[in-house]
Amino acid sequence: PFFSLNSRFFMFPTGLSSPNPPPPPTQEARPAATDVKTDSGNITSPKKRKINGSEREDTTDTISSSPPKTLNSSSSSSSSSSSSCSPTPVHIQKKLRFEDSVDFIGLDVKMAEEAAASCSNNKSKAMFLSAGVGHHANGLTKTAGSGTFSNSKPGAAKKLVIKNFKEKPKLPENYTQETWQKLKEAVEAIQNSTSIKYNLEELYQAVENLCSHKISAKLYKQLRAVCEDHIKAQIDQFREYPSLFIVLFLKKIDKCWQDHCRQMIMIRSIFLFLDRTYVLQNSMLPSIWDMGLELFRFYIISDLKVQSKTIDGILLLIERERNGEAIDRSLLRSLLSMLSDLQIYQDSFEQRFLEETNRLYAAEGQRLMQEREVPEYLHHVNKRLEEEADRVITYLDQSTQKPLIATVEKQLLGEHLTATLQKGLTHLLDENRIQDLSLLYQLFSRVRGGVQVLLQHWIEYIKAFGSTIVINPEKDKTMVQELLDFKDKVDHIIDVCFMKNEKFVNAMKEAFETFINKRPNKPAELIAKHVDSKLRAGNKEATDEELEKMLDKIMIIFRFIYGKDVFEAFYKKDLAKRLLVGKSASVDAEKSMLSKLKHECGAAFTSKLEGMFKDMELSKDIMVQFKQYMQCQNIPGNIELTVNILTMGYWPTYVPMEVHLPPEMVRLQEIFKTFYLGKHSGRKLQWQSTLGHCVLKAEFKEGKKELQVSLFQTLVLLMFNEGEEFTLEEIKLATGIEDSELRRTLQSLACGKARVLTKIPKSKDVEDGDKFSCNDDFKHKLFRIKINQIQMKETVEEQASTTERVFQDRQYQIDAAIVRIMKMRKTLSHNLLMSEVYNQLKFPVKPADLKKRIESLIDRDYMERDKENSNQYNYVA
Repeated sequence: PFFSLNSRFFMFPTGLSSPNPPPPPTQEARPAATDVKTDSGNITSPKKRKINGSEREDTTDTISSSPPKTLNSSSSSSSSSSSSCSPTPVHIQKKLRFEDSVDFIGLDVKMAEEAAASCSNNKSKAMFLSAGVGHHANGLTKTAGSGTFSNSKPGAAKKLVIKNFKEKPKLPENYTQETWQKLKEAVEAIQNSTSIKYNLEELYQAVENLCSHKISAKLYKQLRAVCEDHIKAQIDQFREYPSLFIVLFLKKIDKCWQDHCRQMIMIRSIFLFLDRTYVLQNSMLPSIWDMGLELFRFYIISDLKVQSKTIDGILLLIERERNGEAIDRSLLRSLLSMLSDLQIYQDSFEQRFLEETNRLYAAEGQRLMQEREVPEYLHHVNKRLEEEADRVITYLDQSTQKPLIATVEKQLLGEHLTATLQKGLTHLLDENRIQDLSLLYQLFSRVRGGVQVLLQHWIEYIKAFGSTIVINPEKDKTMVQELLDFKDKVDHIIDVCFMKNEKFVNAMKEAFETFINKRPNKPAELIAKHVDSKLRAGNKEATDEELEKMLDKIMIIFRFIYGKDVFEAFYKKDLAKRLLVGKSASVDAEKSMLSKLKHECGAAFTSKLEGMFKDMELSKDIMVQFKQYMQCQNIPGNIELTVNILTMGYWPTYVPMEVHLPPEMVRLQEIFKTFYLGKHSGRKLQWQSTLGHCVLKAEFKEGKKELQVSLFQTLVLLMFNEGEEFTLEEIKLATGIEDSELRRTLQSLACGKARVLTKIPKSKDVEDGDKFSCNDDFKHKLFRIKINQIQMKETVEEQASTTERVFQDRQYQIDAAIVRIMKMRKTLSHNLLMSEVYNQLKFPVKPADLKKRIESLIDRDYMERDKENSNQYNYVA
């Protein structure tokens, strides 16, 4: 006996419900088999192979060595083969036919179990194979071919043969026409916003079926015709629309466009298969969406009346918004997006929009430049630029941004660059309007050539303002401080407003250099005096850090000066006073200033100034040795002498003044002279009485005091140890002090704050015949009192002599430069010589002065004129 095996094959049409639906395509088809163990043998496990993307399953089942039975099964009906149970070996082989793809579907394992259970008394083996169902992608199902069971030797490999259908499935009659009717009704329902009678999946499947049977071209034409008819019917409502209701017209256009887009999306979703197969394969055909755009553009927007009204309406709304009215921006955004999608944005809208913008802002720029002040105008321009940038973001196309902003910048800024600066730059800079200047720079940076124009006016302003500070003699007292303040101001403007633009920094330096040298020598002299006032003792205006910063600022101004030798002359004179009288505020500050000058002008410039500091340090060492010398010699005396030894080449030239010193002082001078010349033979000492100072001990009714006074004040006060009252003439005769110096000395003692002498008659000035006596009632809160010499203002003669010394030094430099050049060139024309001399000299020289120096050198036989050409010079060796 053998077991009967029931084999069932199922075929389900797509779209209909099935009792056992196929699994999704992504799931791997797995054949299920039930193995029943018997005593007679084993069943080999299934083997899988890949064939053309489908699975082929070769199964070999061995039951016994008897001849095989074959079971044939067709796809149209289920068949079963049964016979008496006998130990006959059975081999089953199936062949499946399909056109496109095959899905292997595993049937329930229970079917095999039931077959096994029906013959449970007999020991045998059953094998169950999976049935195959062909499923075509377009929804038409191809059935599996007949399955054949054939015998073979145990363990032999089985092949799965796949063949196409002999006849291709055909569509039913009238299927195309009926299906198109359904699709047309669905399209019209979408266009009329009514409900669709059919299932969308069914419609999609219908399109797929038509496309699969080569009806794509006809279907596409029919769909285009239906859409075209619908859009044609829309145009009349817009042509005759009254022009008064422009906003309503725009809303109607927008609604029509939105409806059209929505309809085309739905239509495309139904005809998606057509769009992705036939249309995609024909590059000349527009997609369904593009076809919709093309029809809308051709029949509605390309209509002259409709397009004209639409563009006019959009421009009107934008103009209203520019004038400050509130408008529907979402409507504008939608309409302009429509123009972009239809690819007519640039041709129909953008050109006209830019022309209108140009016209509007040209008129506005002309009007507001007349009506408004520059700061107000600049803020208006900035506001307009921000508004237009916002329009681009909100509703204009991104491609419009560049030409739109360029138009606004050209009409509101580019056309009025010079007028804006002439009208308001000076005012803004004078009042230090930082925010407005920042805005001015930002706006001018946007316009081509704007920064260059601003740079020119910036240079002109600095030169003009700086010249008012330098040229006016009345401002000499405050010149340097004003220059420093002005420099700080322009630096701040460059840093904050002009974004540290290197061009503005360089222009500022050139402008400073130009105006500060319009008045030769004076700025250099005044800068030296300003430094002196800051470094002199008693200056409590600043801390050490502030003083250092201030010196740095002065050095920046100093760089712009041509006549640095004038500065050196006056600085050296003032430094000498500070060092000798002990009025220097800080040695560190002095050396710091010296190092700055050395860094700026080189070691040669400061060599003499450094020599002055060395003299002061050496003098301290000499005085230590002199005190030791005095102790060794046991020289009596109650006067402590301090001497500063100055090298004449380093220090300013002082006119020696002979005065009558007390015998004690004369004796000490001689002792020191002997001591010094004993250590340094071949040197000559010259005493400078004008630079001496003393400390006197005095007794008044109030008590003892110490008076810190100059040598001349000392000589006058010592006279009152010999008598009670002296006239001006008597004091002059006894001391030998020069008249003007004596008058200033007496004035400081009798008319100043600390009046140790009494003058009769009382007055501010010392006159001939005035009498002086000691003020025994003198009172002061301090024990040590410093009585300052009345500062005689630097006379014109003294200034002239300093300047004359500078010019004398310059003559030597000019002579040396000319000789150097002629020695190297041997022969040179007058113009070339002048040019080379100017290049070598670091200070300004007038051509007339140069000619004088050349004549002087010719007279001294350093050079000669050429005998044939008087304009040529030859070097004389």
